[in-house]
Amino acid sequence: MPVFTPISPEALRRTVADRLAARPGRLAVAVSGADAADPVRFAESVAQLLRDAGRPAAVVSLHDYVRPASLRLEFGRDEYSYRTAWFDYAGLDREVLQALRAHGRWLPALWDEAADRSARAAPRSAAADLIVFVAGPMLLGRGLGFDLTVELRMSAAALRRIVVPDEEFTVEALLRHGHDQAEEPDLLVAWDHRDRPAMRAR
Repeated sequence: MPVFTPISPEALRRTVADRLAARPGRLAVAVSGADAADPVRFAESVAQLLRDAGRPAAVVSLHDYVRPASLRLEFGRDEYSYRTAWFDYAGLDREVLQALRAHGRWLPALWDEAADRSARAAPRSAAADLIVFVAGPMLLGRGLGFDLTVELRMSAAALRRIVVPDEEFTVEALLRHGHDQAEEPDLLVAWDHRDRPAMRAR
């Protein structure tokens, strides 16, 4: 069983920022977590710490890399579709991770989830020391080459307390993915109570 150490929210953010600040070059960072964990907000808070210290940083939401509704909803709202057809992980790899390393650029959004059409975003040039955070559900265990991985892990009970009825189908998907993923995060955070998290690092 993982051994967790209690840590304050500010110290947690600082720990992630300090790990990244010490590494040169362009970096891609995963902040994996259910929507209920608000991984985008966490990523933004760490990115702001880095920017305040003079290191360029940006955040990509996985919800800007959803697949078209005709594909993600082809078989309805169920846990299998959410795990396998909802998000365009291949597009994310191509347009963010590979583009960042091979071409010094990245695409902030591929698909507009609300309008269900292309996001029509333009690629952005990446500074030589840019850190790009990718935040969203089920990022680990998909062969994505992140330089650092953070998982905001919530228990089944916590997820079921928070998730609205229309999104209950996502809970089983999140739990199944967490059970099946072979990849362990660099920083695993117990996130049921975000005002008093605990962390296990490797």
